[in-house]
Amino acid sequence: MKKTLYSLMLSEDVMREIDLLAHKMGTNRSNLVNMILAERVEMRTPEQQINDIFSGIEQLLSASRELVPFFAPNTQRVAVRSSLEYKYHPTVKYEVELAKSFAPGQPIGTLSANFRTQSQGLLELLARFFRCLERIENRVLPVNVAYSLDDGRFERTLAYPAKRFGTTGDRTLDPEEISKAITDYVSLVDKMMKACIGGADSQTLSEMYAADLDKRPVII
Repeated sequence: MKKTLYSLMLSEDVMREIDLLAHKMGTNRSNLVNMILAERVEMRTPEQQINDIFSGIEQLLSASRELVPFFAPNTQRVAVRSSLEYKYHPTVKYEVELAKSFAPGQPIGTLSANFRTQSQGLLELLARFFRCLERIENRVLPVNVAYSLDDGRFERTLAYPAKRFGTTGDRTLDPEEISKAITDYVSLVDKMMKACIGGADSQTLSEMYAADLDKRPVII
């Protein structure tokens, strides 16, 4: 949604209250006024759509014992933390950051995984896992994604959502559908990573991915 600079005459008292509310919500004056006007004319802003997606992720993971979400409203990212069954119980923090607008053929955001551990052995094991994941996806995934792996941090783009048997086309994307697709994918990566730490080989990981892909209605 393109934004343009406009000049408006507004009451100082109104703007004082707008500023106070914007501060409480963790946003700025322009964004809050845009949200209020959009609500008045029954439009959803990109920021509200992102909030809807992240709220959906938080709700879907609310009952999970493996993944704990951390979401601050009016931001473009959500974090999900997971504990690993390894010496000293290190953690991995997944972060999903979404673009302000979605366009067919363009990534809608990124997924990163950051590892809080000083164990070189674990870091090497995790690096092997994510390289294995990249090979699996390059072989079977019907969408294009990009990867990076550097010093305890893995990053993957999230592709524009595609239906399991065809693309979404130009229709309006459903935030609930995107929430579930992201949640399912993060859950899969976490499950496969823990299986790898537990000794699963590349063939087992490939089979886990293939079984999940067959059930996934939306690919990102």
